[in-house]
Amino acid sequence: MITLTINGLEVSVEEGTTILEAAQFLGFPIPTLCHMEGLTPYGACRLCVVEIGEGPNAKLVSSCTYLAEQGLKVRTASKRVMRARMMIIELLLASCPQSKIIQDLASKYDVRQQRFRQEYEDCILCGRCVRMCEEQMMAKAIGFRGRGQNRSIGTPFDIPSDICRQCGGCIYVCPACTLRCTYTEPEKAICGGCANISPPCIQKDHFDDLMCYMDPCVACEIKKE
Repeated sequence: MITLTINGLEVSVEEGTTILEAAQFLGFPIPTLCHMEGLTPYGACRLCVVEIGEGPNAKLVSSCTYLAEQGLKVRTASKRVMRARMMIIELLLASCPQSKIIQDLASKYDVRQQRFRQEYEDCILCGRCVRMCEEQMMAKAIGFRGRGQNRSIGTPFDIPSDICRQCGGCIYVCPACTLRCTYTEPEKAICGGCANISPPCIQKDHFDDLMCYMDPCVACEIKKE
């Protein structure tokens, strides 16, 4: 067994357990997008970042791919982590503004602006569909193509695949395809239709971490009413 500390609580987990799994065991909420139970961790979206270590040596890592280590100290909702998540959500909104899942994340984490060039793409390259096709359907009908800004997902040379079973699994797991945000002004990056009040404690200068890890926060829900 490995013993580590998450948000000040000591926990023992089996060797090979990821930080995300350990945090979920304790009930600490960590947002994920590319991660899905039953699929190999990929760490593409970076939404699940947490802060490990202390002082100047502290760093951000993706909790879905980082394995628990003996004596590791983890913070799942420090100011540094929250700022990183908000920036990532802005980037995701630039790539796929009509994804309801991403819009809900923007509302939950109090993202009120999107400062990057709008792309209006339908793919955020999370790799869920590729892993689903390969690991669950055993087909490998689709995959990643190209590099950098030319990276995309599809069949080789855009030729219809003979091994595709038309199962629809790729669409089922896609965060861009599952639900579409129906706001009436497409030029707006953030619809705010599902807006919630952000945790008030993390906004105060004398708190470095969230004071409550309930989801949703009880104080926020009372304040909203």
